[in-house]
Amino acid sequence: MVGLYIGSTAGFSGKNLITLALGKKFQDEGLKIGYMKPVGAVPKEIDGTMVDEDAYKTAQFFNLSPDLSKLTQVLVSQDFKMKAYSGECLLYKNDIQTAYQDMSKDKDLMLVGGSGSFLYTGKYCQLDGYSISRLLGSKVVLIDRYRRELNYDYLIAAKEMLGDDLVGAILNDVPDYFMQETQDFVVPMLENRQVKVLGIIPHDDVLKAITIGDLASQLGGKIISMHAKADQIVQNFLIGTMQIENFMTHFHKNKNVAVIVGGDRSDLQLVALEGSCPCLILTGNIYPNDIILTRSEVLGIPIIVAREDTFTVAQKMENILNRTKLRENVKIEQGCRLVNENLDYGHLFKELGINKQAV
Repeated sequence: MVGLYIGSTAGFSGKNLITLALGKKFQDEGLKIGYMKPVGAVPKEIDGTMVDEDAYKTAQFFNLSPDLSKLTQVLVSQDFKMKAYSGECLLYKNDIQTAYQDMSKDKDLMLVGGSGSFLYTGKYCQLDGYSISRLLGSKVVLIDRYRRELNYDYLIAAKEMLGDDLVGAILNDVPDYFMQETQDFVVPMLENRQVKVLGIIPHDDVLKAITIGDLASQLGGKIISMHAKADQIVQNFLIGTMQIENFMTHFHKNKNVAVIVGGDRSDLQLVALEGSCPCLILTGNIYPNDIILTRSEVLGIPIIVAREDTFTVAQKMENILNRTKLRENVKIEQGCRLVNENLDYGHLFKELGINKQAV
């Protein structure tokens, strides 16, 4: 049995997506896999047991029926933090190790889901990804998501610490404009420093999509028209703070986007509605006039009213789209396809010591 810890250079880098894609691929190849997530931050009660929601959904996706008490040993809460400050959290290491040994019995491969930053998150209580992967003796894959740049230094530092146990890195969410530079310069540089790049996953707007209903909830807003369309998705947004002529130019170039606009800008609101934007988000807690409401209903376009100003709502929107969880099947299927098309599974199998022909 071999273990594979799936970590990342920062939170919200795509660990869940990569884990789902890898696990499904391994299962399709005939491997019997197990899964656990030692540290979780999204607590949910399932059948009377508190578990990490992401871990539970991942186990479901793999059709696993693990002992829920062993799926996630540490749920980060205020109570846990108080124990961590006093040093009591060291006791959790034994729980993690015991659960790992129990859940890996009769398995060919054990997947271990990471949390936050591999080197840093949980360092204060010695439950960071590096410490856990060393505790379990597992191999490691690190995901680095493009955010204005890639975190080359982090990957090189991790390689120096992990040595041969770092199977490789996956560069995630790389936009078209940075793809050539990544392929021609970044990958050779990393591999010259012994960091194997297992794959480059291109940016895809579908993976950032969120339903209008979830968006309204996370913005702390309210849907005031076309509630029946709350399950439709939004992939991106445009801020309407300019003169109408300039707004029309930008809007026609980016039609399939939600429009964030002040509740008092009925001129821009009407342009967005007539241009068939998927959703209109009005800021300042200002409700639209009757003309806008009527056109919303006629055209079937939902309107969300948010309390904050336009700049604040736009910042929230950016964070929401960058941190949206994989919940909808269409996003999971698209994500797995992207990963499987761009990952070097041959190298991964070789590094894990798995003989495909023997599977």
